[in-house]
This record gives sequence, C-alpha cells and structure tokens, in this order.
Amino acid sequence: MLDETRIDRWLTAVRLVKTRPLATQLCEAGHVRIDGKDAKASTRVRVGSRVEARIADRDRIVEVVTVIEARVGAPVAVTCYVDHSPAPAVEPLPPGMEWTRGAGRPSKRVRRELDRMRRGSERS
Repeated sequence: MLDETRIDRWLTAVRLVKTRPLATQLCEAGHVRIDGKDAKASTRVRVGSRVEARIADRDRIVEVVTVIEARVGAPVAVTCYVDHSPAPAVEPLPPGMEWTRGAGRPSKRVRRELDRMRRGSERS
C-alpha cells in the first residue's frame, strides 16, 4: 500500500477525471487545491488530504481515504474517498418543457428545445 502519490495520478485512479492529461490540465489551470493550497500535477496527496477541484463545471470536495495509482473499477474507486461535495444544482425547465424520465420519448419539439438549452449552457 502506498503512503502518497501524485494528485494527477490519484484523480485519474479514482475516476474523478477521465484521463491523466486532463487532470494535469486542471492542476495547471489552478482548479485543484489540496488542503487549501494550489496544487501542481506533481503535488503529493496522502490519506486524510482534502482535495478541492473544479471538474466539469462542478465543485468537488473529497477526502482521501486510500491512496492508489492505478485506475480501478467504479465500485472500488468510490471507496477510496469520502465525498463532501455540494449537491449539483438542478435547473428547472421552462414552462411547457416538463418531461419526466421514463415517460417515453419526448416529442421532436421538446427534443429540439432541450438541445438548444444544453448548447446554451455549454457556451457559458
């Protein structure tokens, strides 16, 4: 068992980011902090470290429980950290756009409106 590892390797191993280069980019852009300090990709993370990261427009706050370097399956990955992240914000749909999951395929008009809304949020 490891005592410490690089933050970019750990973020990838626990599946918070898809690839190690993406984790490195997040660190270089200043989106990752360890115990309140900005982290470079080579910054070491230990058991008990608190990692704050802005990943995919969502603030993630996790506490390291297990230090791993190799990517593992999702059921194992979630046991390696305790998630203290705030719940993701849910944006209500505009009137007339209500659609419940499992109620069948939305109409073409509703699908187009949903696509427009998704594209609009990606540009911001």
